[in-house]
Amino acid sequence: MFKKLKDKKGFTLVELIVVLVILAILAALLIPSLTGYIDKANKEKVVAETRMVAMAVQTELSEAYGQAGAGKDLTGVKWENVANKGIEHITSIKDLAEVIDLNKTTFEATASKDGKLKTVSYDDGVYTCVYDASAKTYKTTGTNGGLANTVTIE
Repeated sequence: MFKKLKDKKGFTLVELIVVLVILAILAALLIPSLTGYIDKANKEKVVAETRMVAMAVQTELSEAYGQAGAGKDLTGVKWENVANKGIEHITSIKDLAEVIDLNKTTFEATASKDGKLKTVSYDDGVYTCVYDASAKTYKTTGTNGGLANTVTIE
């Protein structure tokens, strides 16, 4: 009778429990490190989207400066997401930037009177990224409640 039990192939209950405990310990060690990588990837995604918005704003600024004519500047111009002349620029910026969720994402930008980009702030609802064109730096923080979708010329 004991010989039949010894000849059976397979794992015992104790061996299966030991394997499951080892897998649980490995999972407990691995999950916290993976969440750090996910947060880092989301922050890098916001920086990439800020770059796209900055390039789109610069494109619209260059076009507007070119249309203003020789010797003129863009002083006092403010493009807003309201029913006035600025809405077409804001729509073009969002189209050019190809930001996926246009309803949740907002931005604000400032530029010089000769159409050069100064700063861009971009908020995706989770993080806010600020681009400083003079220092060429990006700074990511937690969201600050959304921005107004404006471009201001100073």
